[in-house]
Amino acid sequence: MDIKEGYLPFKGYQTYYRIVNPTGKKTPLVILHGGPGSTHNSYELLDHLAQEDDRPFIMYDQLGCGLSFVEGKHDELFNKEVWVEELDNLRKELHLDEIHLLGHSWGGMLEIIYLCDYHPQGIKSCVFSSTLASASLWRQETHRLIGLLPKFEQEAILKAEEKNEFDSLESRMADEDYMHHFVGGPWPKEAPDCLTRSKVRGDEAYLSAWGPCEYSPLGSLKDYEYLDKLHMIKCPILLTDGANDESTPLQNKMMYDALTCEKKWVIFAHSRHMSYYEEYDKYAKELLSFLNATD
Repeated sequence: MDIKEGYLPFKGYQTYYRIVNPTGKKTPLVILHGGPGSTHNSYELLDHLAQEDDRPFIMYDQLGCGLSFVEGKHDELFNKEVWVEELDNLRKELHLDEIHLLGHSWGGMLEIIYLCDYHPQGIKSCVFSSTLASASLWRQETHRLIGLLPKFEQEAILKAEEKNEFDSLESRMADEDYMHHFVGGPWPKEAPDCLTRSKVRGDEAYLSAWGPCEYSPLGSLKDYEYLDKLHMIKCPILLTDGANDESTPLQNKMMYDALTCEKKWVIFAHSRHMSYYEEYDKYAKELLSFLNATD
């Protein structure tokens, strides 16, 4: 498979990028990974779709994580404004005048910020993959999901939140169980390498932008509220989520209702937060169908 990798200079640092099928004839798809502070790795699951669809798929590690890691605490770098600027820089450096965008989880938030606050040109369509448009609704829904855990785990999480201390054995075990039920993992031995190989997580990026726990954003994104701005989006939108996803169907229904553009919503009945792995065939079919319908 033809893959081009490289680094782009940005603010005195470097952004790692990876292009699958760089000579593809169709409009490129740019993929924004989650976190904040995760990596592009798991989206390598989609690699062969680029070849199948004759389309470049472009992935990159956002500043502060993965192969774009920046050591130390940098609140001045790890925020939505800089990550939008980095996306703009990627587009300019790689001459991406017309693109499709796919944002998963935090990547979808970045996508929404980009569309609503910066009104970029050349966006043919967007996929909002297991994402959110409201931090307060996210908090409400994640705490509803916490209520489905065993009582002692609920108490451990709530105690950690009350004390703002998240390192106790009890709260960490409760977090792991929450992640198992609504996010992903543990992965089987036969899982693809891109899910299991070692990676550099952007813990400082996550802490600066989101905060110390999954359920209640306390970092610079704590005031992220975009439901009332979604009507500003004009390009076609595909929303996806899993039925057992922390990006809950309620959150996606509210996003769907707020959008006034051409739109489609797909729920993956047997998935948690990573439906592109857990229901890969259906996800791939929906993605390629949408991209080709909006080319």
